[in-house]
Amino acid sequence: MNRMRGKSAVVTGGALGIGRSCALKLAEEGSAVAVTDVDIDKGSVVVEEIRLRGGDAIFIEQDVADEARWDHVMGTVIERYKKLDVLVNNAGVALAKDVEHTTLEDWRWLMSINLDGVFLGIKHAIQAMKANRGGSIVNLSSIEGLVGDPNLAAYNASKGGVRLLTKSAALYCAKSGYNIRVNSVHPGYIWTPMVENYLKSQGDVAQGRKLLDSLHPIGHVGEPDDIAFGVLYLASDEAKFVTGTELVIDGGYTAQ
Repeated sequence: MNRMRGKSAVVTGGALGIGRSCALKLAEEGSAVAVTDVDIDKGSVVVEEIRLRGGDAIFIEQDVADEARWDHVMGTVIERYKKLDVLVNNAGVALAKDVEHTTLEDWRWLMSINLDGVFLGIKHAIQAMKANRGGSIVNLSSIEGLVGDPNLAAYNASKGGVRLLTKSAALYCAKSGYNIRVNSVHPGYIWTPMVENYLKSQGDVAQGRKLLDSLHPIGHVGEPDDIAFGVLYLASDEAKFVTGTELVIDGGYTAQ
């Protein structure tokens, strides 16, 4: 407990799935948390959960592809908490299409959230964190940022982009003496609404779940908390010597 005492964090896409678990875990360990999402109702429920457990949290409506909203989020957090210590760039979307059938509209929509949103988050977080001479940025990539999938062309490209953008930003911050660490997390398939909706789009959810389980040598897909524990580590001072790295949490998926 209290591994994050005295810190403040922003978690994008915090209304559901991995983002929700990250917000709850950071708050449980003592961080004040700004939960951002386009889903006002579900995001507000997460904030209420944190408050009922004795934590400090606020909800901010945010489309991560809109730079003006990043200005608003950072301004709100600094005004309320006086500083920003942690950014978890979690917001993301998926699209089950191969490269031949992905339209340019599809491509630009997905990139605007999965890659542009991460870029904007890193940029604005650095500007906010410089003032308190340190911080941690955790970007959610994916196993799909490490290996290819024939039916996830745009998603593969976006998550691969997050992986290398993370390394570039980490080196920039280190060489600039900012004491800001930047790392990426690469989940395997995690049982979240995004994955469940993906399976629904493909047909039978129960059969799809069995198939996904079989893809992981450990024998099953992961849970949101499996990722939140990794994010918590990277956000905490325990990871003070960790930057520019990839934390793969995938049940052995990419080890095959």
